[in-house]
Amino acid sequence: MAAETVVSAVVAVAEEVAGNMKKSSVVQKLLIDVVCAGLALVLFALFHHVLPRQQQSLGITVSNSVSSEKITESNVTPTPEAAGIIASASINDVSFPSASGSQQSSIQQSSRSDRQTSSGRGSRSGRGSKNGGMNSKGGSALEEDAVTDVNADTIAAEASDTAISDKFADKYTDTIIVTENSYSSPDISVTVTEETLGQTTYYLADIYVRDITCFQTALANDTYGSGFRDSIEDMALLNNALLAVNGDYYGNTNEGVVIRNGVIYRANSTNCDVCVLYYDGTMRVMPGSSFSVEEAVEQGAWQAWTFGPALLNTDGSVLTSFASTNRIISANPRTAIGYYEPGHYCLIVVDGRGESAGITLPDLSRLFYDLGCRAAYNLDGGNSSVMVWNNEVINNPSGGGRESSDALLIAEVNADE
Repeated sequence: MAAETVVSAVVAVAEEVAGNMKKSSVVQKLLIDVVCAGLALVLFALFHHVLPRQQQSLGITVSNSVSSEKITESNVTPTPEAAGIIASASINDVSFPSASGSQQSSIQQSSRSDRQTSSGRGSRSGRGSKNGGMNSKGGSALEEDAVTDVNADTIAAEASDTAISDKFADKYTDTIIVTENSYSSPDISVTVTEETLGQTTYYLADIYVRDITCFQTALANDTYGSGFRDSIEDMALLNNALLAVNGDYYGNTNEGVVIRNGVIYRANSTNCDVCVLYYDGTMRVMPGSSFSVEEAVEQGAWQAWTFGPALLNTDGSVLTSFASTNRIISANPRTAIGYYEPGHYCLIVVDGRGESAGITLPDLSRLFYDLGCRAAYNLDGGNSSVMVWNNEVINNPSGGGRESSDALLIAEVNADE
């Protein structure tokens, strides 16, 4: 009897333990499910809110035709295979004036595969002070009223000049001729030289283009957005460029204007100087507070960059004062663009932080003045400053160089030539 009681007690305890273990297993399973669900929510929040998201695009193309359409924005990020198949919705009743006079342009929906959705509204940008203020890029040392007056006269005068296609006929050749440091064809003439200025080494590309669309830009991974970077060498190779330099690294900020190959991706306010290259070959540099995307469309903007500062005054004279930080003004590696007249430009990359001392903004201004440029503009510098010629990096980039979100290119557009 006692044995039976003991056995019964043992069985009862065993059943209770088994029941508790079963309950414990259920609790453990529930806890594991809760933890997994929490981790999933954390990962979703991380990827959705923290990691770089693609910046947004107005999705409009500036062209030289004479029509005006309602602006549209893309709601879909298409793949390269689906280029031109874009789902779009209208931007809240935003429209630009149709062009008039000798410089006519229109707004067309872009079919580029790298367009993204838009937060911009095409409004007049610029909320900074008249002189641009201090910033980490290039504040303006130009006076807004003077820029407006001088450039209005300049555009009127240059519009009546010889067409860009008829200028500099002696610079082009009927067939493609290539040397170690030069290239010429029916549409392009480029000569690249290595120069010294005291303790500074710089690389000068003297450029003539018969067709302004030979002066191109490239986006890293052929995609617009803040999360995309690539080497200048790779961007040059992928776009069959003869010459390439880094651009304004637009992906490092949300401010300012981004117009690339006639497509307006962004037109936000900025107190940095803005540089615009137009279809007729003219180039203007202005304070961000003077920039109007409506005027840019009307006048036929082909490219536009936001970095700066301007490197020459409105009359082409040397600038000695800059509304920028001492870090920006002091000697650094540099990339900059110079403008002589429609069809004639130069690109300069300055080595620094090594055997070459770099160059200050006042000295860079003096260099462009001595070259005879009428306007000049500072692009991203430091480790970004890279020049590629014939698919090779020819300068000595600081820190070995770095990837960027964009590049300036010189490339043939007539494949049959």
